[in-house]
Amino acid sequence: MPEPLFRTLLQFCFGLSITAATIAPALATSVHLRNARAEAVSFADLAGWKDDDQKAAFDTFLKSCGAILNGTRAMRAARPFYGALFKVCERAVSAGELDRDRARAFFEDNFKPMRVTPAGQTQGFFTGYYETEVDGSRFPSDEYSIPMYAAPAETVRKRQSKVFADLDRTRIEDGALAGKSLEICYVKSPIDAFFAQIQGSTRVKLDSGKLLRLNYIASNGMPYTPVGKFLIDRGIVSKEEMSMDKIREFMEANPEEGKALRQKNRSFVFFQETALSAHDECIGGQGVPLTPGRSLAVDKKTHIYGTPIWIDAEFPIDSEKPETKFRHLLVAQDTGSAIVGPARADIYFGHGEEVGHIAGRIKQNGQFVMLVPQSVAVSGSAVAAVTNIPLPAPRPKMIVTAAARSSTTGSVSAQRAKRRH
Repeated sequence: MPEPLFRTLLQFCFGLSITAATIAPALATSVHLRNARAEAVSFADLAGWKDDDQKAAFDTFLKSCGAILNGTRAMRAARPFYGALFKVCERAVSAGELDRDRARAFFEDNFKPMRVTPAGQTQGFFTGYYETEVDGSRFPSDEYSIPMYAAPAETVRKRQSKVFADLDRTRIEDGALAGKSLEICYVKSPIDAFFAQIQGSTRVKLDSGKLLRLNYIASNGMPYTPVGKFLIDRGIVSKEEMSMDKIREFMEANPEEGKALRQKNRSFVFFQETALSAHDECIGGQGVPLTPGRSLAVDKKTHIYGTPIWIDAEFPIDSEKPETKFRHLLVAQDTGSAIVGPARADIYFGHGEEVGHIAGRIKQNGQFVMLVPQSVAVSGSAVAAVTNIPLPAPRPKMIVTAAARSSTTGSVSAQRAKRRH
């Protein structure tokens, strides 16, 4: 297994904390997450479940299985929830190609739906993200003057973001890192660089005609602050109208105030080049390619990569009003510093300006239903427990190479070949 993939798996988010509860044998209905409630429901309770294309969800789940099946026996023994997902993945790989009906049956046979709600609330909260596209150059010029920085080797090696802890966004944008040979490329606008950092990845269309793919690798360790709230507080944009487009419009119309607004968010993201082609989707925190509309980022202190999650909400997809029903099964394959909470998720919509407009409008509540493997779900007289698993240190997203991609997808193919013979 390639070393980057192995390290990625060791940094898995195994922080799911489900505690056992004493419940009457025939009435086991709920388990408890930290600061949340997870209530057992049936698939029949999920509005739109039979109308969704679970084959698309199953194919996305198989990508996660490619990473999960590369885990070690020790990992499975130490982390029961992960071990349960491992066994489900073995069955998924051996199942071969499934149509919509058989894929739906697979999830129903292997998982138990649990509706998750934060303490004191009745619904989860969702946003959207995407991969930006910007124009750029390998060399600085009057047109391309804003650097996109790589992280120093020690930041990645130590798997922490404290190397630059004394450098916030203001100091970095004012040139504190200039001349340190960290510049990967240059883009036209600090606004483009800012939004690429928020999204965690970008496609840079170089003036040479080539495409450069950049992915998150580390940050400066400062806390992330959503800048939109400052525009709301000042009455410039209403809470209902707030979106990434509104933030960009303000920054472009007010350069100096826009700079000050950007610097309210002291967090600064560093990038690394990847070997992805124009046809590849960006790589999430699990180290697998994301699937538009089927991958989502979750709080890695609460959820485990590879967990299927059902979302039932109304989003502003077809128009700027939240009237489009979104009832789909997605898979947790990514994370983000702003994604905090047991029923908080960020949906990946793809790349480009068009989907960027949609992703930027998503900020709605809805139902967050986690599919838990049957072996750790409510069953019979007890709730199986996964208790207080220590969290790994934060880690950067995987640097993807052709070899790593081959290993991730190849592991699934190898498992299938093994089953056939």
